[in-house]
Amino acid sequence: MKKMSKKIIAVGLCIACAFGLMAATNKKVVTVKGSDTMVILAQRWAEQYMASHPDITVQVTGGGSGVGLSALINGTTDIANSSRPMKKSEMDKLKVRFNSLGYETQAAKDGITLYLNESNPVSEMSLAQIKAIYLGEITNWKDVGGPDAKIILYGRENSSGTYVYFRDNVLSGKDYAASMQSLPGTAAVVNAVAKDNLGIGYGGAAYAKGIKVLKVKKDANSPAYEPTPETIKMNQYPITRYLYMYTRAKPTGDIKDFVDWTLSAEGQSVVTKVGYFPVN
Repeated sequence: MKKMSKKIIAVGLCIACAFGLMAATNKKVVTVKGSDTMVILAQRWAEQYMASHPDITVQVTGGGSGVGLSALINGTTDIANSSRPMKKSEMDKLKVRFNSLGYETQAAKDGITLYLNESNPVSEMSLAQIKAIYLGEITNWKDVGGPDAKIILYGRENSSGTYVYFRDNVLSGKDYAASMQSLPGTAAVVNAVAKDNLGIGYGGAAYAKGIKVLKVKKDANSPAYEPTPETIKMNQYPITRYLYMYTRAKPTGDIKDFVDWTLSAEGQSVVTKVGYFPVN
């Protein structure tokens, strides 16, 4: 009798395990890929969303905006995160494959931040000075109020949306100086500048930790601002951009539910906690 009851218990446990496995494997999955700038934000969104939606798994990977948009075009991700607008050439590829130009959601705001080493005495620059530095026209800190020493440039790799946005909007579409050291992620840029007292880098506001934030002026006669909730909201910070979520078409079903949630008060509170700025 005892042996029989043990067998019954064992069978019951196996059945319970099987149902548990089936439940786990039957979870609906939403895939998100792309922007390094947005990867921490996307991970926090996913964690908080899944806590209240246990039937859905949100899988987040980085790689850069260009990588995410390529995955969207190739049909290997549901959502592409991008820190720059989608290019016409990317829309054309989507049109060929899916007969759609894609669907854009402005999910958060960011102020592209200029990082300096904490020991650097320079506190502010104009956009024209920043442009000249990254074009290689200004190469010495003394020319912008710093020490008589060479400026060491750090930036992102060309698959990065931040690389593209900074080039197009700060450098007027011109090529970066050949001396710029391209690094594979924003955290790497921050780390390099934190260790290099002659370094300067750029990236998302949420990564600005352990470094000095440079105040930026629209022109020589304008006031200088740091990216803060107030200066972003008032459009005072000169290098403000949207952070985007792209889908192949207007979202439906679970994808729509997740995207809508990121725009809700709860989702936008995550934006603030991570260090970016809400869209509403």
